[in-house]
Amino acid sequence: MDVFSQVIASTRAGRAKFNRTRRTGMWGNSYGPYPGAGFHVLLHGSCWFVPPHGEPVQLSAGDVVFLPHGARHGMSDRADRVVDDLPAAELGSSAETQDPADPRDVHADLLCGAYRLDRGDAHPLLRTLPGFLLLSSERHGSLRSVVDLLSAELAHPRPGTDASLPALLDLLLVDLLRGWFDEESTRNPGRGWPAALADPLLAAALNRMHAEPGYEWTVAGLGATVNMSKTTFARRFTALIGQPPMTYLTWVRLSTAARLLRESDIPVSAIAHQVGYGSPFAFGTAFRREFGTAPGLFRRRARQGRVDSPQDH
Repeated sequence: MDVFSQVIASTRAGRAKFNRTRRTGMWGNSYGPYPGAGFHVLLHGSCWFVPPHGEPVQLSAGDVVFLPHGARHGMSDRADRVVDDLPAAELGSSAETQDPADPRDVHADLLCGAYRLDRGDAHPLLRTLPGFLLLSSERHGSLRSVVDLLSAELAHPRPGTDASLPALLDLLLVDLLRGWFDEESTRNPGRGWPAALADPLLAAALNRMHAEPGYEWTVAGLGATVNMSKTTFARRFTALIGQPPMTYLTWVRLSTAARLLRESDIPVSAIAHQVGYGSPFAFGTAFRREFGTAPGLFRRRARQGRVDSPQDH
């Protein structure tokens, strides 16, 4: 699994919830904060996105707002709204549905919802994202295609629509992150995760770490896989990723272990060995440090849908 796919797989927990709402007249709602990632897709019309801080942003048909950290925000028909003054609503709630009797009265046709994310497995890349991302599908062809497909499925439901919509929303998440990567690479060339994944040597080393987390990696060994000296590799990795190679490797190992605990019946001792720990005790100590709970308890809670968030550090 490549690094970008790991970003998606390691954080998403279940299907996105969503709701289509068609607005007319004077309207507005506040949302959040939400323990996941919110989104709004403007299918037709226009409206305003109201961030908790800063100036409102006008949206046009095809624009998508993504809130990776579930930040509080508002959506409205006017720019002079204040989030605190807007009635509260829940992202993706069917209670938010508003369907005017005459379709010609619709001023904003929105698909609003939220992705369930496991903050315990949050990839370091996601932590670097800003409070909200605004992307125009007019500038991103693949995003435009997804928005068009979503619009068509919602406008004319057919057999299979209930299966296709969650898949399209998964694809929307991928294209949102791809679009941000493209724009960030232009705004800040040579900096951060976009630059790291665009660097063929660092990307290759990252993919090796993700493909073989249980291997006895060293900084020198990782550098050697891409023909870089230990010092040069460590310096470049830390500058772009924001943490040393072995710190990141620890995250890869423990997040892989968490996924295996959630999704498989592999014994804890076997998982410990698979992700590079010499003993279940060493693995358990590292896992508790990251997730605040023992591996066995983590597995039981995951199956009951009650995985605790990891401790902040």
